[in-house]
Amino acid sequence: MTALLDVRGLAVGHGRRQVAAGISFALRAGQVLCLLGPNGGGKTTLLRTLLGLIPPLAGEVRIGDSPLAALPRRDLARRLAYVPQASPGGFAYPAREVVAMGRAARLPLLAAPGTRDLALAEASLDRLGIGHLAARPVTELSGGERQLVLIARALAQEAGCLVLDEPTASLDFGNQARVLGEVRDLAARDGLGVLMTTHHPDHALLIGDAAMLLHDGALAGPMPPSALITAERLAAAYGVGTVIGTLETAGGSRRVCAPLIAGRG
Repeated sequence: MTALLDVRGLAVGHGRRQVAAGISFALRAGQVLCLLGPNGGGKTTLLRTLLGLIPPLAGEVRIGDSPLAALPRRDLARRLAYVPQASPGGFAYPAREVVAMGRAARLPLLAAPGTRDLALAEASLDRLGIGHLAARPVTELSGGERQLVLIARALAQEAGCLVLDEPTASLDFGNQARVLGEVRDLAARDGLGVLMTTHHPDHALLIGDAAMLLHDGALAGPMPPSALITAERLAAAYGVGTVIGTLETAGGSRRVCAPLIAGRG
């Protein structure tokens, strides 16, 4: 089966300054692939390269069976949807209108969303359990609700590949769990391929099918999260000790990790 996103021998950076090299991985339908790494490790540069915003220094990115470099922006938007960290701006658009903006790549130039587009926007909101927020201005929504609106906007693009940049950043504990659950469902139930960056190894252990760690100019993985996330790798990448163990829950056992704080054990 052709990968939704296929990265081969990629080197990324800015101008002539290389940030990381030798990056290879594939994202397939129904898979959640989590990208870990410290601040300044190159995750954002890699995402910008995968989105076609900056050119690779070497290697190739393929979206389905097409080289990224050969895809017009509208065609790329029909195959790959991006959810940034940033919330919708200061304009008080109703949530349904923000979601309908995801239809832009499917419409003729300067055309307004039609009946089908608005219906798809409403369906995307309903899919994420926030249909009741359709008429609410996004400026009045909570951080978790705004993040779900952005994910709904990406769903409205009808792209098979979804790229999320730290989707739980700045969210409280409950909203983190809610967003992570929806991300897992988008892969398992809807068959999307999801590439998600995160600063939380626990999130990769919780919902990831595979994980990667970008650090010191090189990529470890992809591999099962339980194999990638070791105390040794996390200490090398983040500079802190980590304890990793197994937690028994009502749904079975799962791996968890937590940082060690000096004097706290």
